[in-house]
Amino acid sequence: MSGTNKSEGTTSRLLEAAEEVLKPQSQRYLDIVDSLEAAHLAAVAESVLVDNGPAVRDAVEADVRAECQRLRSFMSAAEIIDEVSPRSKDIIISTGEKLSARIFTAVLESRGLRAKYFNLDHLIQRDFDEKAIDQSFYDYIAERLAETVAPFVDSYICVLTGYLGPVPGSLLSTIGRGYTDLTAALMAVALRADELQIWKEVDGIFTADPRKAPRARKMASISPDEAAELTYYGSEVIHPFTMEQVIRASIPIRIKNTFKPEGHGTVILPEGSSLNGSASPSDLRRSPRATVKHPTAVTIKDNVIVLNIHSNRKSVSHGFFAQTFLTLDRFGIVVDLISTSEVHVSMALNPSVNEESLQKALKELRKHATVDVIRDMAILSLVGKEMRCMVGIASRMFSTLAAHNVNIEMISQGASEINISCVIDESSADVALRAVHDEIVLGE
Repeated sequence: MSGTNKSEGTTSRLLEAAEEVLKPQSQRYLDIVDSLEAAHLAAVAESVLVDNGPAVRDAVEADVRAECQRLRSFMSAAEIIDEVSPRSKDIIISTGEKLSARIFTAVLESRGLRAKYFNLDHLIQRDFDEKAIDQSFYDYIAERLAETVAPFVDSYICVLTGYLGPVPGSLLSTIGRGYTDLTAALMAVALRADELQIWKEVDGIFTADPRKAPRARKMASISPDEAAELTYYGSEVIHPFTMEQVIRASIPIRIKNTFKPEGHGTVILPEGSSLNGSASPSDLRRSPRATVKHPTAVTIKDNVIVLNIHSNRKSVSHGFFAQTFLTLDRFGIVVDLISTSEVHVSMALNPSVNEESLQKALKELRKHATVDVIRDMAILSLVGKEMRCMVGIASRMFSTLAAHNVNIEMISQGASEINISCVIDESSADVALRAVHDEIVLGE
C-alpha cells in the first residue's frame, strides 16, 4: 500500500525499519511494524465485506497478524546478529507485497468473486550466477509463472505478490524497486497476453510533467525507445526491465490511472503495432504536428551532481579515462551523462549516488586529477524518435534556453539519436522545462 508520497509507502517504511534494526538500542523498527500492521488491519476492516459472513475477514486478519509477527521475529534475529544482508532486506520488504496481495484477494472474495492468492516466495528453484544474469533468467521466471499460475487463470482472479523470492544478488540490487511491474510483465509473457496494463497515479505519459508544465498533453502512444529514455531521465513511467520483457514478446503496455479507470491511458507500442482504434479522438489530437515534426517529450531529472575531472598529466589520456571509470565502478557510482576531451571529462552523476561512496571516490580521483564538484544541478532531456531527421533541433533547444536566461553547464547527445540532454542549474529547471516544452515540443 502506498501513501500520499513515496516515502510514506509500505516499502519505504520497511526499508526504514531495516536501517533501524542496525542502530544500537533502537526499537523503532518495532514501532514501524506495529503501525504498518494497524494500517493494514484498518484497510481490512474498511474494505473486506461481511455480508456473506465474517469468515473471509477473520481469515485475512489472522494472516495479517501472523505475517507481521514473522517480520518482528526476523528483524529481532537480525538485531541480535547485527546484520541485515541484501537478501534479508528483500525478505523484509516482501512483507508489504504479501499483505497487500492477501488483503486484495480477500476484498474480491468478500464480494462473491473467485480469487486466488499466490505467494511467489518459492518461485525460483534453480541456482543462477548473480554476476551473469541474462535473458535465460527472465525466461525461466516466465516458465515458472506459467506452471504455477496459468492453470488457474480461467477459473480465478489470480492475485500475485510482486516479490519473486531469493533473486540472485538480491532483488533490490539486481532489479530494483520496480520489481512488481517486472513480475506483471513476465506473467504477461507467460500467458501470451494481448496487453499488459500498469496502473499508476497518472493518466498516462505526458509530453512533460503536467505539474510543472501546465500545457503538457497526454500522448495516445509512444515507442519503447522513447519511453525508456523518458524513464531514465526523470519520468517515472515504467521499469526498463519490464518494458524490455513484454516488448520482446510484442505485447503492448498500457499505462492507466488507478483513480480514473475510464481513461484510455497511453500505450507503449512494439515496432509495427497499431492502436487498433483503442484511443479516443481527443487523445490523438496534437498541435501542428501534421505538417511539422516535433520532439515527443521533455523531462527533468533533479538532484544531479556534476564532476569536472582534469588530468594532472598531459598525456596518456587512455590511462586517465581507465583510472577514472574504474574508480567510479569500484564505489558503485552511476554516471548519467558524460562529455570528454583528451585530458578532461565532465560527468553528471545519477541522483541515487551515496554520499559516503562519493567522498571515497573523490579521494581516489584526486590522486591523479583535479576534481571540481558542482551540486544542485538538473538534467534536461529532449526526447523524440524522429529527432535524427530534425535538422537544427539542438540549436533551437539551446537558443530557447538562452532566451530564457538558462545557463548550460554540460551538453550530451545520446548515441541513440533520440535524446539531446544538457545539465543546467536546478533553480532554472522549471523555467527551462516549460520553455522547451511549449516552444519546441508543442511548437507554439
